[in-house]
Amino acid sequence: MRIIPNNGTGARVLDVDLSRPLGEADFDALVQALGRHGVLHIPRQDIDAPALSGFGSRFGTLEVNVANMFHAPGHPEVMILSNKRDAAGKPVGLGDAGQGWHTDMSYSSEIALANVLHAKEIPVRDGVPLGSTQFLDMHAACADLPPEIRARIEGRRALHDFEKFWDMVRVRPGSLRPPLTPEQRAKKPPVWQPIIRRHPITGRDILYCNPGYATRIEGLEPAESDAILEFLFRHQMQRKYLYSHAWAPGDVLMWDNIGTIHNAVADYAADEPRYILRVQVMADRYATELAA
Repeated sequence: MRIIPNNGTGARVLDVDLSRPLGEADFDALVQALGRHGVLHIPRQDIDAPALSGFGSRFGTLEVNVANMFHAPGHPEVMILSNKRDAAGKPVGLGDAGQGWHTDMSYSSEIALANVLHAKEIPVRDGVPLGSTQFLDMHAACADLPPEIRARIEGRRALHDFEKFWDMVRVRPGSLRPPLTPEQRAKKPPVWQPIIRRHPITGRDILYCNPGYATRIEGLEPAESDAILEFLFRHQMQRKYLYSHAWAPGDVLMWDNIGTIHNAVADYAADEPRYILRVQVMADRYATELAA
């Protein structure tokens, strides 16, 4: 197995077959590379939902999404992301997943370590792949914080709310998302998260405050809280932190949900098919490091 860093965020992982179990040395190398590079691109894979689930579960417990929609048959932990429809015209997957800057599971007291996605079909127009996934490096964004801003947020928490992002996506044209039910809402009440936290793999500080879910800062008056959040969201969007992945069929993409935020680019039409399998790895194996 070879790990080749990009020029900036991300790395390619070559000479590995994910249909076979990883050896311990390769597994440990992937864990360290995930923390160091943020995004791992493993091209030319051919795996099914059980194999994707098996690979992801090596890194931690796999989450079953609170929305409880669009699972691979027999595998509720494997979500289908797709704009395709079946013969009866019903959607076969979640068509608007991830459209907007966020980090998954920051709205939960038990946060996510990583996502692992496997592309089966990718929309292409005039030879150009569509539906890229973009990432921003929160190690670098934290390191670049102005001292006066860091002094105001050091030791403080931000409130993260699942409903904020859900409703933001739901009102977009073409969205099929219904309002959250009271039962779904009760499962994911807003939670407080440290704005600056120690990354459990790298041991370095990261900025953990994304525009998809963060709503206010603990201990600040509303006007100051809003102003600092606006600054933090603008700060982390700088192009120097950006990596954009152009998908190809067979790609496996694994990214760090603690050290990056991400956005799915919705630049393809309903008749340009996209079909991706996804698992989400919780950070339960790093509970001690995250609590420190």
